[in-house]
Parts: sequence; structure tokens; C-alpha cells
Amino acid sequence: MISTMGISPLPDGRERYASGVDRQDPYLRVLCVNIFVRDQDRSLRFYVDQLGFGLVIDESYESGSRWVAVAPPDGNTVLALVTPKRKSEEYKLIGHCRNTVLVTEDVMAKFDEWQRRGVRFHHPPQTTLWGGIFTRFEDLDGNSFSLVGKDDFVREIEAERRVAAEKLEAERRMAQELHIAKQVQARLFPQTLPQLKTLEYAGICRQAREVGGDYYDFLNLGRERLGLVIGDTSGKGIGAALLMANLQANLRSQSAIALDQPQRFLRSVNQLFYENTTDSAYATLFFAEYDDEARSLRYVNCGHYPPVLLRSDNTLERLDSTSTVLGLFREWDCLVADLQLFPGDTLALYTDGITDSFNDGGEDFGEERLIEALRRHRELPSRSILAAVVEEVRQFSPHDQHDDITLIVAKCTGNECPGTSPVPAESTDKNRTPR
Repeated sequence: MISTMGISPLPDGRERYASGVDRQDPYLRVLCVNIFVRDQDRSLRFYVDQLGFGLVIDESYESGSRWVAVAPPDGNTVLALVTPKRKSEEYKLIGHCRNTVLVTEDVMAKFDEWQRRGVRFHHPPQTTLWGGIFTRFEDLDGNSFSLVGKDDFVREIEAERRVAAEKLEAERRMAQELHIAKQVQARLFPQTLPQLKTLEYAGICRQAREVGGDYYDFLNLGRERLGLVIGDTSGKGIGAALLMANLQANLRSQSAIALDQPQRFLRSVNQLFYENTTDSAYATLFFAEYDDEARSLRYVNCGHYPPVLLRSDNTLERLDSTSTVLGLFREWDCLVADLQLFPGDTLALYTDGITDSFNDGGEDFGEERLIEALRRHRELPSRSILAAVVEEVRQFSPHDQHDDITLIVAKCTGNECPGTSPVPAESTDKNRTPR
């Protein structure tokens, strides 16, 4: 049966894509031209056996009606052979079709071929005033068709048609490749979450396009240690996605040394990223190692937006940069900072897709709105906090998403470690020690 969307079959088994992919406006094309005939079987044999058309559909329905359609070898035109009821207005139209025009590269060759098969022509091929060549023939019911050769005018139309078809095919391939890239990139995000006793955490990434440059990860570092990672690569779309994949591969391949030598680990990541990307490529990155037993956090902030730590007593800390971005400099180093977490503390790592989202008035969502949202929803599980914050961003910025939105929320849980207590607001800097 002929397909009106997506891929439609051609008589020779090839496939034709009937519409552009990912178009914003609905596609439009001619489905078929009705040719009124007295006997569908008799006409079908004429079009298939004498003209060399292919059968596209021959289907009968419970009502007693039948739909028969044929198409020339290239499949671009479909003719529906319709047998109207006697005494109907359509029945009077049998044999009166005069406006269907077929085009071929060689009118004389097609004329000779069809004439040998018994097709009735009005006259031999003739040259037109504009330099083309044409003839006319009739089907078994007297419906008349024009057969024209490729003069300059027809060649121009055909060239435009080919360009349009090539564009649609390029769009289809691009959409297919982006769909595959999206599936591949989705597998780069963490598929499983290592279980911890004292930290409940979750992450989310909503990309603005099919693929993007934001990255988050949860690395099992062994010895009850978890690596929390969030990053943002330069650029947009496919280019940023390739950088993101490069960064993810570097981080995971080098993570074995992260536990004992975090500075060496990140120096190695920077070196690989620097050597394997263009001069202008870079990434911001926040990497933290969480000790599940001690509830301690060691982190390096490589030019990334400062994560926010909402303490159980509602005080706030920012985990500021300890080094510059990755990938721009061959000679690169970083400082490692220490931090103690306590039950009830909530840590949020995010990318600029959250804070830079803007409303119709051009106002950014900003860090303060993010912090207030975290405060409002801090009693919820991490996954629910993620959903609530992203929904607030969506309501604040209801138009099309302009940047990737990535967020990690981690909540310290369980009983307090012996001998520890929440850090008073005035002494928080003493508990974060760069090294």
C-alpha cells in the first residue's frame, strides 16, 4: 500500500523519502492524479504492460470499492485508476482527461517503444517553438496524455526538483545521524549509581539540541569513595558533543589514579584534552571525591560555576575555583580543597544552562533563584529536588531552551560522625583547606 509519510515504496524496490525530516512546517506533495476509466483491470494491463508503469496499490474494501494506483518507473507520479458509478458526474469524465504531462529524456525512443506495444499516438514527436519536443497519446478510454522531452525549460524544472530532493535527503541523513549521536551520548552519562551509606545523590542533563556539551558523571573510585563530576565544554551542538565525549573518555580512563593522586589525575586529563582538541577548545570542570565513611569532600574546581553547599542550619557556602579551565594550556596545575559534610547538608553542582536561562524580559534565572529553590525543596529526595528545580527553570523561561541544563544534587544523610558537628557560619573557611 502506498505510504503518505516517511518512506514510500517504488515499483522497482527502491525507497523514496516523501517528506523532509524535522521540518517545522508540514510537508506538502501531490499524492495522486485521478484517471477515470471504465474497467480497472483492463486499464491496469495497459499502464503496466504497454507503458511500463509499476503497480503501487490494488486494494478492495468491504464497501465494494477498489483502489488501484500505478506509477512510472521513477515513482514520482502516482495515477489512481478510478471506475466511477454509472450515471454519476465522474462517469461523464471518462476519456476527458487532457492535462496530464509526462516527461522523458528521449521522446523518440519512448515513442518507438510504446508504439510497438500498441499505444495510440495523436502524431509523431514534434518540435515546439521553444525548442522542446512532444507528442500526445491516449489510453484505452480516450484519456489523453502529453509526452514531452527535456527542453531547457523542463531541464530547469528537473534540476530544481533534484536540488530539492537532495536537500530533503541531506536533512533526513542529518536527522538520522543526530538521532544516533543522541543515543550514543546518552550512554556516556552514568547508567548506574554506586550505593553509599551517607550520601544520597542524583543527576540530570536536559540538552537544548539533539546533542550538547554538558557532562556529568559519578565515578566509583573504590574504597567507599565516589567521584562527582560536572563540566561544560566550549561550543554548541555536534562540536561540543565531540569535546564532551573526549573529556568523558579522558576522565574515565585516568580515574584509577584519582583517589590517591587527584592533582596528577587532573593534570593527565588536561594534557590529553589539550593534545586531542583544537587550540580554542576548552572545558570547565568540577571534580570532587567523596569519602562515604568520613563524609569528607576533596574537590578541584577548574573554572566552573561554583557549586553551592546549603548547610543544615541554612547557611550557604560556595565551592570557588581552585584552577583554570582544562584544555587551553599545556602547562597546567591545580589546588585541591577539603570540605566536611554533615547530615542535612545539600550540595548542588550545576551548569550555566540553569542560571543563564532568561525570561521574556531578558532577566536571568540566576544563582539566587537556584538557591531559593534548593531551600524550598531541601526536604525532598535528591531526584525530586532535581525535577522541582528544572521545572522552576522551565516556568521561568518557557520559550525554547537555549543551553543545556545540567544539575547534580547530593544530600548528606545518616547519623553524625563521632566528634563532629555542623560548622558555624563564621568558621566555614577554616573547614575548607586548599592544598
